[in-house]
Parts: sequence; structure tokens; C-alpha cells
Amino acid sequence: MLPTALELDFPTRLVSAAAEREAWRKEVHRPATHTHKWWAQRLGSVFRGILASALTASREEAEATFRSLTLHPDVTVLDPFAGSGTTLVEAVKMGCQVIGYDINPVATLVQRQALAKWDPNALAAAYREVEGRVRADIDALHVTEAGEPVLYYFWVSTAACPSCPDEAPAVELFTRYVFAQHAYPRRYPTARATCPSCHAVVTVDLSAQDSFACSDCGWSGPFQGPVSGATMTCSAGHSTKVVEALNGQAPKQRMYAKLVLASDGARRYEAISDFDLELYRRSEQLLEDNADKLVLPSGRLENGHNTRQAIKWGYKTWQQFFNSRQLYCLGLLGAAIRDLPQSPEREALAALFSGVLEFNNLFCSYKGEGTGAVRHMFSHHVLKPERAPLEAHPWGTPASSGSFSTLFKSRLLRALEYKESPYDLVETGRVSGISPSFGTDLDARQEDGPDQSGRVFLSSGSSSHTALDDGIVDLVVTDPPYFDNVHYSELADFFHSWLREIRPYSSYPAAYATTRMPGEVQSADPSVFAKAIEAVWRECARVLKDDGLLAFTFHQARPAGWAAMVTALRNAGLVVTAIQPIKGEMSVAAPKSGAANPSNLDAIVVCRKASPGWAPAVADVLTKLRECQEAGVAVGWSDVQSVVRGTVMAAYTSPACTASIDQLMADASDAAQQACDELGIVSRSPRDRS
Repeated sequence: MLPTALELDFPTRLVSAAAEREAWRKEVHRPATHTHKWWAQRLGSVFRGILASALTASREEAEATFRSLTLHPDVTVLDPFAGSGTTLVEAVKMGCQVIGYDINPVATLVQRQALAKWDPNALAAAYREVEGRVRADIDALHVTEAGEPVLYYFWVSTAACPSCPDEAPAVELFTRYVFAQHAYPRRYPTARATCPSCHAVVTVDLSAQDSFACSDCGWSGPFQGPVSGATMTCSAGHSTKVVEALNGQAPKQRMYAKLVLASDGARRYEAISDFDLELYRRSEQLLEDNADKLVLPSGRLENGHNTRQAIKWGYKTWQQFFNSRQLYCLGLLGAAIRDLPQSPEREALAALFSGVLEFNNLFCSYKGEGTGAVRHMFSHHVLKPERAPLEAHPWGTPASSGSFSTLFKSRLLRALEYKESPYDLVETGRVSGISPSFGTDLDARQEDGPDQSGRVFLSSGSSSHTALDDGIVDLVVTDPPYFDNVHYSELADFFHSWLREIRPYSSYPAAYATTRMPGEVQSADPSVFAKAIEAVWRECARVLKDDGLLAFTFHQARPAGWAAMVTALRNAGLVVTAIQPIKGEMSVAAPKSGAANPSNLDAIVVCRKASPGWAPAVADVLTKLRECQEAGVAVGWSDVQSVVRGTVMAAYTSPACTASIDQLMADASDAAQQACDELGIVSRSPRDRS
């Protein structure tokens, strides 16, 4: 049994340099896997590096494969947690046969778009047909009295003060009355505020003012609104938690401003007029009159870690995530796509429609001038109610953000171009010609089971029980769900509530009210997580060839997370042969930017079905961490803790290991701290320094 470059000579510096560049705009560098939202989408450069190294014996060979057109048609790659399809696309680009499993049908839809073959003319024709059916009706509900398009309507949530009389005005849940400012306010200090008395739009200078006056009604006061943190204060001075004031009912909304696109391309903020209110009332009536013809979301929110906050705010059904105009316009659009003849292009438009939902609901907000404008609902990886929602034009204009027309170009057409002429990243930048064009006819026969004559097989179902024969897979390469609180199915149900009405592909599980399934590998409970992932690793070991490799990326600074993982691997009969640190997280992810010790690296964990005679070593990992630093990748305290802990605890998977898991956990903590000291890395959290 000979070692691979992935195990003993991984090209960390080369792969990390490419991955660092990709991390800043991965939707641009790998558009095929970014046609729709999925969580924890990993970097294509990393998985190309894993594959290139798993198929070669030395760093030099791995680097040459990474940089060149090298095809491996006799290699079968399985991803049991296929997610957005990163592994699958990179393997197809290297000529491999690929098998993708994911328990969530929304993920399978994303994979299908990443790999599907689209006819450019048919895609354009389907888009034009949908446009002809709905655009005029949608445009007509997003205009001023003069006929100018409205890009965005600004809304504010309201709640009644429980200490005031019933007839008292509701509290408008503004944190600040400034609702539109530039992303760089020090450089561009001009902003817009709404008057809390008459709701006029007032121009303010953030560099010179901390209060403002309304020229229309004479009101004056600070920028600060009635909400601070989780507490609101009414005009009578009563302070109440917003959630308590809502008392289990979703907040009502009031429209207070709009952003108009003038004929000369200029943008103009205006207060809401009687015409705007009447236009909205018309949309309410249209929704009521045409509900039976529209595609509308179905189902209720189920309690879970990522849905709990929305439920506390009174959001109990998925329909409540949208106002009446959004429901009507999106319902029209969804129905037009639903009624198209079945084809890969119809499926692509259905996925595009689902992606548009992320930017067109009451959980979106305004990012401000100089940005993409719409802050999508999953910017914090949870269903976080928005006190000041932004309503966008769902069909959109060339100046719009997150609309069907703009995302058609930036997502579908960009992905189509990429599939026809893929490009990759190496240390010198973007290059073309080292990956062939790709695209597969994903027809019904591929949904019935693996077809040995085909190059791609995708299945929506648990990867703990597959339809695969024993020992047919050369490589298992994946990014499993992590030991944390982001439960993908709880969030994916938002999309599923619409997709089940459209049924984008023939086997899409439209009859199920939720994508939550038994056997999901998703839990913050170590024992639950370990049991679920062990079942998947056992299945991977069954289908893996005797000399095959299993490699996955993982990040976990908590000892219990690594303990759960290595225990599951040991019980599945898999031995860790190497751990390689590599660039992991997207560099601009919002959850990352708010962490005291943000994660920037993953550990590539490499396993075999039998002990080969070599094992991970802390000294080797320290060398690789320094290579990451030399490649310009930031290495933080959390990264060192994760990679070093994993390296020490990997010994538990060896049949020769006699140490207990508790002893290895203690040894891992000591080794991680020593490694941080050697690298000069200190935790930013006072708790870790105490």
C-alpha cells in the first residue's frame, strides 16, 4: 500500500493560495455551484487539490495535476454529503465518474443545476416565455404615479405597547430613523432619514449631525429610534421586550419610503404617497381574486434551533414571510414556470425562482448605497426577523438587486458560460483550458439507480443506505455537516414550501411538508451527531474499494466535536492516515466576521479501511500551518485548536491505539496550546486567555 500526495506530501501552499483568492468571490470563480443558496459552500480549489493529491504519489505530481488538463475516466468519486455539488463538479472536471447523495432535496436541486446540460437557445426561449406571461403585471405594481419604476419599498414593523390603551398608536420598531446611507459613510456622509411624525424623507449629513429636523412638520430629535437591543419604548415611556409586546403574533408592517429609478438613471428617495398605498391595496385584491391560480408557499414552521426565533416573533407559516404584493408577484412568476413543459431549462428557471425568494421576503433588509442593496434573509444563517424589511421589485430592472432578471444573468448565464468553458485558479491567477467543458443529461433513468454507462448519478436520500454495490468507489470526498447549530433542513424548508408546488424535477418529494428527515447528520449533541455520521461512514466503507481513500474537510475547536468524529470513524472501521490544514471559510462571511476567533481553515481528514503504517503527526501539521501563512492565509487560534486537536485525537482510529478518548482529549488540549505558543497565536477571547 503506497501513500498518496494527499497523505504525505500535500501541496498546501499552492492550493491555499488559489483558495484564498477564490474565497473572496467564490460565486464568480465557481458559478456552477452557486446558482442557488446552500450553506457552508466549500471552495472548489480545495476540492480540486484534494482530488489531484489523492490521485498522485508526490507533491510535484499533485501540483502538475492541479495545474493541467488531466482526466481519470476510470475513477469513481462518491460524495455522501453532496450539498451544492462542489466535489461533484471538480471531479467531473477531472474526467471522473461521480455519485452524489444528499438527504435534502433542495441540495439535490442545486447539484442538478451545477451539472445539468442546458441548451442556450432553449433557456433563453423559456426565460422569454415567462417574461411575456408575468413581467407587465409585476412591473405595474412597482411604479410611481408618473410611471417610473420603484426599485425598493421600505417598511417598518410595528408592535402595540401592552401598557398603553388599545387606541394608542403602535410603536414603529426603528432602531434608527436613518434608513439609507452609504456603505462608507465617512467618505459619503449624505444619508436619508424618515420623520417619525409625518414620515417625510429628510436628507441628513452623518459627518455633522447626530439629530435632525423635518422641514415638513417641524419635528426634531435624535437619530435614535424607539428600539434598543431587544427592547422598545413607546411615546409614553413604557419599555417592553419586543417579543413580549408581539405576544405570539407576527408584527404588522407599515410602508414609509421608496427608492425610485428615474428615466435618466438617477435614484430618488421619496415618502410613500396615496398612490403607493392604493397600488398596494390593489395587489392585496389581486392576491385574493387569483389565489387558486398562483404558486404559493405551503406549510408551517416546525420548532428547531434555526426556526425558534421566527416562531417567537409570531411567524408560524411560510406565507407570513411575505407581504401581499410579494405573494401575488412571486405567485405569478412561480405559476408561469410551473406551467412550462418539463425540460432541463424549466428546472433551471425553477431553481432560479427559488433563489429569488431569498432576496424577496420580509426578512430582507437594505444594505445601503454602494452595495448590492438587498441584504438577503440568510446573512446570519438563521431565520432572523427583520424590524425594517426591504421589499424589492421581484422581476427587477438592470439597476435591481436580487431580482429574477438580474439573477438570470449573474447566476444562470454565468453558470452556463462556465460549464461551456471552465476556468480555474492557480497561484498566478485565473487560467482556462485545464478543465474540459461539462454538462450532463439528467434524465429519469439516472434517478432510478446508478447507471454504469453514465458519468453522473445523483440521489436525494440518506447516504447511510445507498443503492451502490460493494467496493465500487475509488474515492469518497466530502464536506459533512459540522458539529454545530446550523440545521440545513430547517432553513431549506423556506425554499421547499414553494418548490413542492412547482416540482422542479420529476422525483422531487412534493408530498412532504418538510425536508427534515430521519437520519440527518445534524446535531449539536455529540452522541446524536456521532451515531448519525457513523452510519454514513459505515456505508462509505462498504462501497469503498480496499485501497480507496475517504477524505473530508472538518473544523471543530471543541474537543467533544473531534471526539464524536474519531469515535464514529473508529466504529466504522476507518483509520485516519493524515490531517492537512487548508483554507476553508469564505473570507467575508457575516457569521465569521462577528466571531472572537473566526475559523479560516479546515482540516482535510484522510482515511483508509486498514492501517497503512503511517499516521498524522503534530510536527507535520505545524509545517503545513506555516505553509498556509506563507500563502497569505490567516491562521487563527480556532484554526490551530481544531487542526492540532484532530491530529492528536486521530490516533483513536488506529486498531493499535490503547489510549482512552478522554486521555487523547487531554493530550490534544495540551498539544493545541503548545502549537499556538510555537506559532505565536493568541486567542482573542478573554475566556481562553484566563
